Amino acid sequence: MAMQLPVKNQPQANAMMGMLAHQQDIPPGLAYLTNVSEILVQQVNLRQVFSGYETNNKYVVKNADNQRIYLAVEESEACHLWCCGPIRPFQMKIMDNTGLEVIRLHRPYRCSSCWFPCCLQKIEVFAPPRTLVGYVKQNWSINGQRFSVQNAVEETLYKISGPCCTCGFGCRDIKFTLIDKKSGDDIGKIVKQRSAVVQEGYTDADNFSVQFPQTMEVKMKAALLAACFLIDFMYYETGKPEELCCKLLDILL
Repeated sequence: MAMQLPVKNQPQANAMMGMLAHQQDIPPGLAYLTNVSEILVQQVNLRQVFSGYETNNKYVVKNADNQRIYLAVEESEACHLWCCGPIRPFQMKIMDNTGLEVIRLHRPYRCSSCWFPCCLQKIEVFAPPRTLVGYVKQNWSINGQRFSVQNAVEETLYKISGPCCTCGFGCRDIKFTLIDKKSGDDIGKIVKQRSAVVQEGYTDADNFSVQFPQTMEVKMKAALLAACFLIDFMYYETGKPEELCCKLLDILL
């Protein structure tokens, strides 16, 4: 992966963006997303290639022109990293290129077993960090992977539908379709992109594309970014034997 040079300023955008942010009550730091219909997410913690241990994840979020717009940094306790692996609870800070935290994600510890449909995975979205704007919640299903994207009052606005098999074996893209709940139309997608051999073979660093309507509310665009992170943790983190302690907790809960 090419080295990403530090960026001090957000990429240039439409001059009307500040006015739109004021009119639509857009959270600070998210105004750039108003005119965006695709974002790219690249995991950058390649230290796992050499250490062999799970580390806090870091992601670079870019626009379609490959310009960095955000940096996402996971905050997890060492015991959760060691014992819980991909089902670990975490906080994630998402910062713009000035270092301002614009989004905070919280993933509580939840069961990973399909036998506990009342306690499935979810992630909470705050923008700015202390203001709740939405949720992404896993839905129980025996026919593929299903999620609901909700606003702050837990009203489902969008659905995400993924394949039964989420394993691409590094040779194909894997698509999770975004569906408008009201119309039932496919309006976007989250795609886990085929990765380079060094990534697929030696670490769990992944690349994603998140596509949505340009006119979508920016708070829901932030929720879809959160959905991308949740999907990465659930299906594309490397599991280890140490996770047995958390699997035992699943059985006992």
